[in-house]
This record gives sequence, C-alpha cells and structure tokens, in this order.
Amino acid sequence: MTYDPKLLDKAKRHPEKQKNPDRPMGKKPDWIRVRAPQGKVYHETRDIVHKFKLNTVCEEAGCPNIGECWEKQHATFLIMGEVCTRACAFCNIATGKPKELDKMEPLRVGVAVEKMGLKHVVVTSVDRDDLDDGGAEHYVKTIGAIRFKSPQTTIEILTGDFGGDLAAIDRVALAKPDVFNHNMETVPRLYPTIRPGARFFRSLRLLERVKEIDPSMFTKSGLMVGLGETKEEIGQVMDDMRAADIDFITIGQYLQPTPKHAPVEKFWTPEEFKQLESMARAKGFLMVSSSPLTRSSYHAADDFARLRAAREAKLAGQAAE
Repeated sequence: MTYDPKLLDKAKRHPEKQKNPDRPMGKKPDWIRVRAPQGKVYHETRDIVHKFKLNTVCEEAGCPNIGECWEKQHATFLIMGEVCTRACAFCNIATGKPKELDKMEPLRVGVAVEKMGLKHVVVTSVDRDDLDDGGAEHYVKTIGAIRFKSPQTTIEILTGDFGGDLAAIDRVALAKPDVFNHNMETVPRLYPTIRPGARFFRSLRLLERVKEIDPSMFTKSGLMVGLGETKEEIGQVMDDMRAADIDFITIGQYLQPTPKHAPVEKFWTPEEFKQLESMARAKGFLMVSSSPLTRSSYHAADDFARLRAAREAKLAGQAAE
C-alpha cells in the first residue's frame, strides 16, 4: 500500500514509532468529512497565533475541526513547547526531548487572548515529565496572565497527569481555572498499548482530587472510541468518572494520524454516538458531548455556558425539593 508522502513526513515526528509496521489507513466514512480551512476570520486567528509565537493543539495534533473553530476565533493554546515526553499510540504531537520553558509564554498567551477578545479560552500542554512539577507552575502563571490581561475571559485547562503528584495538582487547582479537564482517553484494558506512559486510576484520582480541593470547580474528561473498546467497557469508565464526580464527558471518534499510529478498529456511527450520549446522561453527567467529531475543546465556549446553566438548574431543583 502506498501512502501520502505528507503522512510519512508527519510520522517522522515520532522516532519511537518508526519501528512500527505501517498500519492500513482505510477510507473515512462520509460522516467524518470536514470543511477545509478557509475564510477571513480563520486567517486572522492564524495570524494572531503566529504573531505571538504560540503553539496550538489545533495545528500540532492535526485536529479535524481547525477550520470551523478558527473561523469562530476559537483556538486551544498549547503551552510548554511542541515536543512531548510521552509516546501515546494515538497522538500526533511530536515526541522527544523538550526545550527549556519559555518564561514569557504565559504573558504572550494572555495578550493573545486579549487581542482575540475571547469569552472562553482553552489551554492545554504537552506532557513534561522532565520537570519536577510536570509544568504545574507554568499553568499557574498562564492562568494568572490571562486573568490579568483579559479578566472577563473564562478559563478551561486540559492538563496531563503531573505524574500523579498531588502537590502539583493542588497548585493548579488553587489557581482557580473555571474548568479543569484531564482526558481518560480510553478504557483501562487498552492503556498498556494506547497510553503506556499513563495509568487509568492515576488519571481518575487527579480529577477526584480537584473536586476535593474545590467542589464547585467544573471537571471534565474525554474518551476516544474506535480503538477496540466495547460498549460495556465504556459504560464502566462512565461509572468510574461519576464516582469521581466528573461533571462533563466528551466522546469522539479516534482518527489515525499516520500509518505508524494505532489503527482505527471501528468507526462508530452517529447513531451509536447518540446511544453513548443517552447512556452518559442516564448516569448523571451534567453535560455530555458525543459525536464523531467531538474533541475536548470542540465548541468549548458554548458548552461551558450550557454546563453552568445545567448546574444552576440542578441546584434550583434541589432547593425546591
């Protein structure tokens, strides 16, 4: 089988995967099709990101929704560099030895948020296992810079697991982001091959810890499907998430970035995503986003407004009882 040379070039960003055999990349179903990036606002967003020398997960991870999101001036900032210390089998962000932290990056993120006039911003990062605190202090500084430059903007963070360091988790939670997101990604059975540098219950404990620090803080987590999981396993992960009092779950289709990455075992249909949404709502999540193209920060601003409204409605209902 022959592959697009651009895909093979992208695979070179992952030296640890070069020993993997090329895995077939089958044709995507019709419901996965997305509009190519275009439009004036898209280019304005791109120009601001590049002007301030910022990275975005939209570009680095090859998100399929970049055209739609950037046209709405929604971008997810990727802090602490563009090289990750982990080697997840699904991720398209480069793996290797990262550079030193850019001390001015938090301020540049804050200025970019101000220039873009964002009502809601999502900040994520590569994993930085080379740092003593996993990058916790850099998150705190970035949150502080956004609050300083654009105090009306609500802040959502999507973090790594900080190696399970509770002190690091506490430090970030005490910086008071509006939403604390950490993705579980997949079911426990698949962690050794799909997410080998992480541990399922370490990730779950992180989100549980955030609620212990601040029960009012919204917590959020995401799952990919299409890696070989079963519906029953997904249901069990949902139960585990609710036991940790996670408010918001996102569920989206895994898409294979290059021939060297984990293959897609199944394309879940839109109808099956609706079934997963119904299952999640029945288990008590305040907010559920489940569709083939759902990603952690997809429609994040609108979803945050709905999440806040859902909590207010729930509290009003409890008060009326």
